[in-house]
Amino acid sequence: MSSLRRSLDLSYGDPACGAALDELYARFVTAGDLVFDIGSHVGDRIGSFRRLGARVVAVEPQPLCTRAIRAIYAGDDEVTLVEAACGASAGTVRLHVNSRNPTVSTVSTHFLQAANGADGWAHEVWDAEIDVPCVTLDSLLSRYGKPSFVKIDVEGFEDAVLAGLNRPLPALSFEFTTIERALARRCVDRLTSLGFDGFDVALGDDTSFAFGEWVSAERMIAHLLSLPHRANSGDVYCVGKPVG
Repeated sequence: MSSLRRSLDLSYGDPACGAALDELYARFVTAGDLVFDIGSHVGDRIGSFRRLGARVVAVEPQPLCTRAIRAIYAGDDEVTLVEAACGASAGTVRLHVNSRNPTVSTVSTHFLQAANGADGWAHEVWDAEIDVPCVTLDSLLSRYGKPSFVKIDVEGFEDAVLAGLNRPLPALSFEFTTIERALARRCVDRLTSLGFDGFDVALGDDTSFAFGEWVSAERMIAHLLSLPHRANSGDVYCVGKPVG
């Protein structure tokens, strides 16, 4: 529980951070829009999307995190919680839980292998496993409608999430790490096949874009491959056409 409290403090305890998130997501989200938050953790992005007036479908498999989301957004009919992982196909998947740092709990065994012994990751321990339901983005679209924006943060399972999407969308973001650059490349290739043609990136917890313009898939891939290991992680943002 202490680790979850730390996550809650970090996610909800800094108004300036919340304002920066709102400014970032206002590029993609306006009042009345539908947003999917895939890998919600304790829901700080839900808070930003709601402040912007969007309806939110939040997808999160960790029971501690889903209890926190239910408590924080109790009575908010514009937040729908789906207690599941998201992947390439519907069914059941095994979630590897990091009890001390739940934000890096993952379904991906490849992510665990990449983190094993990697600089900056040696202290992380995945000490529990649970089986959780898995849904696809296509099934979420069929059930809830087409979102204006999808945020994907699932610790090395992003390519599987995108494999479960076969329809074009206006915009989305996915997390990448420097321990799994090949995965980021697969994600960009998949998005290109779905019609996305503009890319930018924000490193770490920064809410400003590295390029400040929509660049090609080739330029984005080259940039991700050139980043030093210490960059660690970030989010790639993608659009089908430029947005203001």
